[in-house]
Amino acid sequence: MSQNPPPEPAAVAEAHTEAVRAISDAGTSMSTLSAFFDALPPALRLAVIRRLDRRAQRGLYRKAEGYTRLSLTDLVAPERADFEEVRHQGLNTLPAFRVFEKRFCRLPGEDPERPERLAGYNFQTMRPVTGPGYFVACDAPETGEVLIDYRRLPDRTPVDWPAVRSNERGLARFVYGFMVDRLRRVSEHVTIGSAARNGHELGSWFVLSRKDD
Repeated sequence: MSQNPPPEPAAVAEAHTEAVRAISDAGTSMSTLSAFFDALPPALRLAVIRRLDRRAQRGLYRKAEGYTRLSLTDLVAPERADFEEVRHQGLNTLPAFRVFEKRFCRLPGEDPERPERLAGYNFQTMRPVTGPGYFVACDAPETGEVLIDYRRLPDRTPVDWPAVRSNERGLARFVYGFMVDRLRRVSEHVTIGSAARNGHELGSWFVLSRKDD
């Protein structure tokens, strides 16, 4: 028997309705919304964020601005080993192939408590066509956000990750080329991001939930 059975549809619908209400209600504080997501069981939390539409994700990104600092150790905890993969499962607002994951790891030589960078790539069904979308993540202390920089490629990756490919050649250029995402904290597990190319916001968002094994 599975240790994490899928949540009941009625529970997903109820929690999703509550999340959307809290996001859209200017009177609901970000700390209240954060506590709401923290209280959800992992499977229900993921099911809820994967039902957040474009309007809800845009509202969540705006609401999370300046809420509380997000750092690299929130994405890959200090107790994780070098090269240990941490999965952040999510949903974006693109027209297709919306379900995806960002997978992160800390590189050898980085301070586990204060790493300067993480390596990562995008796991999704079109990866054989678009490429893995490798990036380097770094803190943005002036805003309390994390930057996902597709212009930088990691020099080392775990042995079971796909081969590193340029984001500025072939079809990858139109998906990941010249992009830097901004990632903001929502709760202990949930983050919300916005994509930008050449410094211009694309009007595209994505929400992630960290999977703790």
